[in-house]
Formats: sequence, C-alpha cells, structure tokens
Amino acid sequence: MSNIKQKEERYFMNTYKRNDLIIKKAKNQYIWDENDNKYLDFTSGISVCNLGHCNENIIEAIKKQLNNLMHVSNLYYTEVQLKFGELLVKKTETILNDNKVNVFLSNSGAEANECAIKLARKWGGLNPSKLGNRYEIICFKNSFHGRTMATLSATGQEKFHNYFKPLQPKFLFADINNINSVTNHLNNNTVAIMIEPIQGEGGVVTASFKFLQELRKVCDENNLLLIFDEIQCGMGRTGTFYAFEHSKVNPDIITLAKGLANGLPLGATLANSRCYDSFTYGDHGSTFGGNPVSCAAAIAVLREMNESNFLYNVNKTASYLYKKLKILMDKYSIITEIRGLGLLLGIKLSISGIEIVKFCLKNGLLVTCTQDTVIRLLPPLIVTEKDIDLSIKILENALKWKMTQT
Repeated sequence: MSNIKQKEERYFMNTYKRNDLIIKKAKNQYIWDENDNKYLDFTSGISVCNLGHCNENIIEAIKKQLNNLMHVSNLYYTEVQLKFGELLVKKTETILNDNKVNVFLSNSGAEANECAIKLARKWGGLNPSKLGNRYEIICFKNSFHGRTMATLSATGQEKFHNYFKPLQPKFLFADINNINSVTNHLNNNTVAIMIEPIQGEGGVVTASFKFLQELRKVCDENNLLLIFDEIQCGMGRTGTFYAFEHSKVNPDIITLAKGLANGLPLGATLANSRCYDSFTYGDHGSTFGGNPVSCAAAIAVLREMNESNFLYNVNKTASYLYKKLKILMDKYSIITEIRGLGLLLGIKLSISGIEIVKFCLKNGLLVTCTQDTVIRLLPPLIVTEKDIDLSIKILENALKWKMTQT
C-alpha cells in the first residue's frame, strides 16, 4: 500500500482522498482487494454500477461494439448512437406524456448539467422578458451539479467554491422545501429553476413532493423552465426510472449520467416540447459524447431495466433496507434520521460518520459519508435481502463500537 501511495503522490494531482484499499476485481455487488479480501459494495461507484459490477449482458454488448466501431466523430451517423437515443427518448416521452422530446449526449454528469444551463439560457434568449434576454437560474443550497466552472457556480456549497472565484454570475440559491425562499429570488431575468429531487452529495436531502409541485406551478405561472438533475437519483435508483415520477411532476429538462452506461462515461440532457427546438447547429457539441461503446452499454442497461420485474424488485429490497435501518435508529440514539428514497438512503448521525465508514471498510462493507454526519447507502439495484442483512450487521457493529468511543 505504501508504494501505491508514493506513486500516486508523485504522478497524480492531489485531488482525491482515497481509502486504504486497492481494488483488483469486482463482480455483481462485490469487490475484492489485492489480498482477495471480499467486500460488499454499498457505493456502486457512487450510483454508477447500478446493475452490478461486470454485468455479463453489458460486457457482451461492449465486446460486440468494440469489434465493430470504437469511436467516430459526431460529424457522422452511427447506428448504435441513434438506437440508444431513440430508446431513451421514447421511454422519457412515455413518462412525460410528451411526444416531442429530444436528447444531447455527453460524457458526464457535469457536462449534462452544463448543457442544461446553456439550453435554458438559449431558450431564455428566444423567450425574453420585456427587459430583454433571461439568464438567471435559481438553484438550491447544499446542491451539487458538477465541477466545471458553470456547474460549480450552480452548486450551493461554499466548500467547493474556495479558491475558484470569481464564479460565473447569475446563479441564485434558495432553501430546499421552502417555496417562499424560491419566489423571493424571482425577477424579470429569471429563466429556470434547477434542482436535484434528492440531494445526494448534500446529505441525502429529499425535495418533498409538495415542494416539487409548487416549483412546477411557479414555473408555469412565470414562464420558466424546470430542470431536474437526476444524475445520482435517476436510472431506477429510487424504484422508478426517474426519481421525479414519485411526485407526479414533469420537468422541462432532465439530466442523466452515472448509471446510464453502468461504468462507461455517458451523460444525457433531455428536453421536452417547450424547448425542443432551442438549440441549433453550432450551439453545442462534444468530441466523445455519445461514444458508440458507451451507447452499446447503455442500450443493454435500458433493456435490463425494462424487464417487467426489475423495478418491482428494487422497490421490494429498498423497503426491506429501510425497515432494517429504522430498527437500527430505534436502537441507537446517535441515529437521528433515515433519509432518502428507494436505494438512495442516508443515515443521519448526531456525530461525525467518518470513523464509521472506516470501521465498515475494515469489516467488509463499502459505504460513504456526506456532509460529515450522513452515512450514504447506494447499493447496486440487484442487491438481495441477504446482502442487506450482512450490511446491517456490519453497520450495527460499527455503531456499537462508535458509541463505546464517545
């Protein structure tokens, strides 16, 4: 391990605070380290490997595509890219009940959100107020939308802004689940409201269904666009394909990434009929966006998620996990809340959770901690009740240990 650390310190920029774990292989919901120790992965690569590590159907699709075409410029058509785009758009049209949705493909969540910001501002220019173009976007405190300069500017966490100012202007920050905080920011320059239905990096904070309905009403009454960032909470993570389906609220723009290609880089920005025609030739582009291999993987992902019992099983195991966590909360006073939806859950603690994450790692369970006091659980969507029982056992041992330390 020391040699690995020394090499990273020598050759890599110091941007990651890694755990003391060298991963050698992974399969389904498990990973193995260099010494063949086995770990139950409740991170899924941060909601990326939703269908498990090294999913055989996805690997087969990748291999087949690699033998035909690995990359070609977006100056040309590729059948696999068009096929994926059609599948994703048709699925989204059905969910939105809108027969005019289109998509832009990129490489990551930050790029998908960057595209959404540009699209909203272009739409604002095409639909100006009496005072001219509209460009201000209302975002939310504790949000996270990415690390490009625009998406960083849209992120409502000061700790990510240090040393990178001046940020891009015209992003305003409201309090989640407080509609008055939103309306106080409205003016003639406002063009959109951008929100994560569940703030994953912000501590697994869920926007209430009522609040999302209120946002939709505000957007309709003021001719604004509603943007849902589903990069972490989408792709079946909450038991529906999109997290917003629970609220019965339809956005105008949706962003996806992470679990879209189950480990390969792919992002998507989808626009409904209100802003379908806003982008024109030259407004946006990407060299690698919609890469054929990533699209082949994403087609396999969509096919598996479309199986009749897939989301049923996600909801079943999510309910089981939630019940087990509530039992833990009743037993241990340092747990103050169980947050989230589906298989995106957070254990809110009255103390720092960093040491609990380390304890779990040493005992065969991978979890993460956000906002210092929230243990975030992101198991693969194929997780079983047996896996959940094991995770609860390790978490309970961690809680017992921590309470003896305080």
